[in-house]
Amino acid sequence: MSTHASYKGPADCPAVIPVFPLSGALLLPRGQMPLNIFEPRYLAMVDDAMRTDRIIGMIQPDPEGSGGANPKLYRVGCAGRVTQYAETGDGRYLISLTGITRFRVESELASIGPYRRCHVSYDDFAVDFEPRAGEEQVDRAGVLKALRDFVESNDLKVDWAGIDEAPDEALVNALCMMSPFGVREKQAMLEAPDLKTRAEILIAVTQMELVRGSGPESTMQ
Repeated sequence: MSTHASYKGPADCPAVIPVFPLSGALLLPRGQMPLNIFEPRYLAMVDDAMRTDRIIGMIQPDPEGSGGANPKLYRVGCAGRVTQYAETGDGRYLISLTGITRFRVESELASIGPYRRCHVSYDDFAVDFEPRAGEEQVDRAGVLKALRDFVESNDLKVDWAGIDEAPDEALVNALCMMSPFGVREKQAMLEAPDLKTRAEILIAVTQMELVRGSGPESTMQ
């Protein structure tokens, strides 16, 4: 098994992937998502991923669907590669996924194991394979103003030096991933057609939270 992989386009990604449904979890291309895996079905999923291509698809359950063990899923998620892996003494895995590209669910496969697998397409998201695509169109000043307003309103501490040094893509995607907003808002950020639109959604959602006068209890860290 290769410890490194290069993904230059949709053809480099597998057509069938395991999916990890998790509300509020937003993975974006080149973003880093730490996960604490403890449920037996997802321990099995990680085991299988580590034996093959290390790819796991993060996807949110659709709140409009029914609950239960296999809730309805949104049609768009993001595939990530396991880039950090550690076992704990109490049977858990601590992993980190690095986002590769978004995908669209074409169909869900009949269950042959404890976790869900989907046939997916990446064709609608070719832009995800281009690092920093569309950065020149991002309203960085608007993003930073929204962040400052949110931080001040919620009495938070932020590493401004690190933020000032971050490229626009890394800044926008990291803020979206860490944001304390709801399932629908995060799905809108995920499905944004380009970085400029994603930044605009982030600004708009932040402003709406500020207008409400009481931001979420979660914080950006």
